[in-house]
Amino acid sequence: MVGTFRSHVWDPLLLISQILFMQCTFYICYGFWLVFVDLILDNPKLLDQVFKYECLEFGSSKGRTIVAVYVLNSLTCALGLWVAVQRAKQCTDFAVTVHVIHLVACWVYNRQFPHTLSWWLINIICVALMTVLGEFLCMRSEMKAIPLSVAARSDL
Repeated sequence: MVGTFRSHVWDPLLLISQILFMQCTFYICYGFWLVFVDLILDNPKLLDQVFKYECLEFGSSKGRTIVAVYVLNSLTCALGLWVAVQRAKQCTDFAVTVHVIHLVACWVYNRQFPHTLSWWLINIICVALMTVLGEFLCMRSEMKAIPLSVAARSDL
């Protein structure tokens, strides 16, 4: 008897919708955290904070603030992995996909490939954080006990 739970049929519509959900989660949560922190610190709200790779730096207080927001966003996106992906084995794939699409968006926005070491370091750290926390959350869900019927079976 073959079960239908988690069938391994390739479903491109599901895959594309999961990627779109994760990308929307990434940018919506990142925007939310940026606006929240900018309101508290009275910083100007700029699109450069999202896409300009020079903004992710450790040298200035604004740069460190944006780095902190970026890390918070990766933790929030791990919740998105838990909601949308629900598989620990796929968390790395989706976390890397989200950041590669963000790399392309930054490349298009800046009209040049990101070349700062801090941008690459922060993105690698955030991919790792998002993956580990997403896997942890998904594994907790996957490892939940499957409730069995409590009624005694008479056809044994």
